[in-house]
Amino acid sequence: DARGRWSADYPDFPHPEPPPFTTIAWRLVHVSECKLMYHEYAFGPAKLTFPDINSAHTTKDAIAQLEQGHALLQHDLLDIDDARLDREVLTNWGEKWPAWRIFWAMIEHDLHHGGEIGALRDLYREQWAVRDLNSRPPA
Repeated sequence: DARGRWSADYPDFPHPEPPPFTTIAWRLVHVSECKLMYHEYAFGPAKLTFPDINSAHTTKDAIAQLEQGHALLQHDLLDIDDARLDREVLTNWGEKWPAWRIFWAMIEHDLHHGGEIGALRDLYREQWAVRDLNSRPPA
């Protein structure tokens, strides 16, 4: 953007067609930034936007950002009582949901992208195993 920053999600138009195949790193950044946004709008001041987030550029930073998002939502969950779980809260796209649905969405989101990360990790590992086999001299 004009500030010299980049965003993993919601880049400026036009979006590429077809969309690119995303990496493990992109998925990790996406999951962490979504956690920050869900917290921000459901339980925080509701001002942050995706372009405002300083997207992680390293694995270490992405993991730290993911841990921050986990901690925020864990705090939100520990801080809420059963009666408030049905209270409507804001999403970052403007809809109102019951608070319990925010937690449900984050769990489902983690499972979805966690499965993708696991599958990609397995594919990368298999790719390297095949390369190792192909690089060995014949017996």
